[in-house]
Amino acid sequence: MLQPIKPVFDATDAASGKDLGDLPEWDLSDLYSSEDAPELQTDLDWLEKACADFAADYEGKLGTLDAAGLLECIHRDEKISNIAGRIMSFAGLRYHQLTTDGGRTKFLSDCQEKLTNFTTPLVFFTLELNRLEEDSLTAMYAENADLARYEPVIRRIRAMKPHQLSDELEKFLHDLGVVGDAWERLFDETIAGLTFTVDGEELNIEGTLNLLTEQDRSKREAASRELARVFGENIRTFARVHNTAAKEKEVIDRWRKMPTAQTGRHLSNDVEPEVVEALRDAVVAAYPKLSHRYYELKRKWLGLDVMQVWDRNAPLPVDDTKTVDWPAARKTVMDAYSAFDPRMGDLAKPFFDKGWIDAGVKPGKAPGAFAHPTVTTVHPYVMLNYLGKPRDVMTLAHELGHGVHQVLAAEQGELLASTPLTLAETASVFGEMLTFRKMLDTAKDDQERKVLLAGKVEDMINTVVRQIAFYDFECKLHAARREGELTPDDINALWMSVQAESLGPAFEFMDGYESFWAYIPHFVHSPFYVYAYAFGDGLVNALYAVYEENPEGFQDKYFDMLRAGGSKHHKELLAPFGLDASDPKFWDKGLSMISGFIDQLEAMEG
Repeated sequence: MLQPIKPVFDATDAASGKDLGDLPEWDLSDLYSSEDAPELQTDLDWLEKACADFAADYEGKLGTLDAAGLLECIHRDEKISNIAGRIMSFAGLRYHQLTTDGGRTKFLSDCQEKLTNFTTPLVFFTLELNRLEEDSLTAMYAENADLARYEPVIRRIRAMKPHQLSDELEKFLHDLGVVGDAWERLFDETIAGLTFTVDGEELNIEGTLNLLTEQDRSKREAASRELARVFGENIRTFARVHNTAAKEKEVIDRWRKMPTAQTGRHLSNDVEPEVVEALRDAVVAAYPKLSHRYYELKRKWLGLDVMQVWDRNAPLPVDDTKTVDWPAARKTVMDAYSAFDPRMGDLAKPFFDKGWIDAGVKPGKAPGAFAHPTVTTVHPYVMLNYLGKPRDVMTLAHELGHGVHQVLAAEQGELLASTPLTLAETASVFGEMLTFRKMLDTAKDDQERKVLLAGKVEDMINTVVRQIAFYDFECKLHAARREGELTPDDINALWMSVQAESLGPAFEFMDGYESFWAYIPHFVHSPFYVYAYAFGDGLVNALYAVYEENPEGFQDKYFDMLRAGGSKHHKELLAPFGLDASDPKFWDKGLSMISGFIDQLEAMEG
């Protein structure tokens, strides 16, 4: 039986002391009107039959198809992906709105199981596709231009060819996927159900993490210690989730003969391992001139002998920590987008007007923020936990950038719209940069410029330095798990091994901080996802430098890049801008923008 949900801090409640304006909520009716919608049942019935018919028509016969036959096969697969994606988007988004609701949890789980059962007979498709001769495929591309459009997605599927198992084992693993998903849901529900008491007020995790950016240092410390206490009480659950997820990955990787735990992510990202390692090495080498240097500056600004972890995201003493209501946040971001190009503003507007954003903090709502592309025949949905902080405005700019990217890429169709993670952060980080530059241009004095610059540097450090430290932590975690079960203390030690190196000598670490790995969702949901943030930031910094140096015609090239979705490799996408991510010097160009901002902050001290 479900326990009653305890009340937690709700940012939309006037009693919280903040009137943020009319915060929008999702209208999911563009997907389905309800769980019981006849259209949903119709789609489920269609999907079950479409999957069975597809298997009956094509299993064992892919090698006999001509170019037109293979194209029709791919179109049918694409329609199946679209309907399945629509159903799971609806179930998943409803669940994220209220993760503590048993009915929504059951609905999501039931949909997942049905779709797994329906689609298991389709596992043959990629297996047989990988058995086709390369010469035969090349000839078909030359013969049929419509088929040739799908070459990038076929190439990415075929990249898994060396790691493919027998047909029977692949079907078994497909069926078993719902078990791995259950561990992810355990993590989500545990996080969403945590409550924290700070100064007598009961908060959820989002409200508590938000206190780490309060001006009052004692409030930040109290929140940090309460986070450590609650994580500590639940650490065995989090350790079990990580051990199980990492072990499951190790078993599958071993059977697939993946050389490293990261290989699968690199393949799905369509990026070469050496490019990722060049990024990682460039960032780690830059720690002293980035995070170490900035936090030493911040230590002086805060008047401290040494910084504690609760000072990392503290506002500056000169920051008035103003609350930005929703209408002001909307105007700031829309003005920045439209100033870059009116088309960008036009693409962003429906998100605000048509129920495509869910902004407020609510009990049971999933923490964090994301943009979900749903399917190419509908539109994306953006989730925020908006608390009126200036950083929340940047989060809005970031997620809206994803949304604009997803809208533009939708014209590629279901199989080609999805952008590899390394490029998926491009429009989001670019949207942040546009918003930041707009705010910087309109700053009323040097003090406001300093606060904005410092905030941007901190965001970039969180995006680049912190995420690469996360990546190193994951590499160590998965390597250690291959040697055996990890205790909570083992995982804590791995976490601390990357923290001091990345943050630098300005910091001391309180007892309990060693458990702060526990709440990071990417480690559970998307192993090694995190380097995509650093990749995106470095790429956008380099892109923005091109824009500043030569703005003529930049917007058209930029929109073309977003429209391409996943239809081109990063080398092709960046070539029109004269950029190449496989050049090690490329990353230094991006990182120099961050150090340049720190130079400006140091000059303000003079």
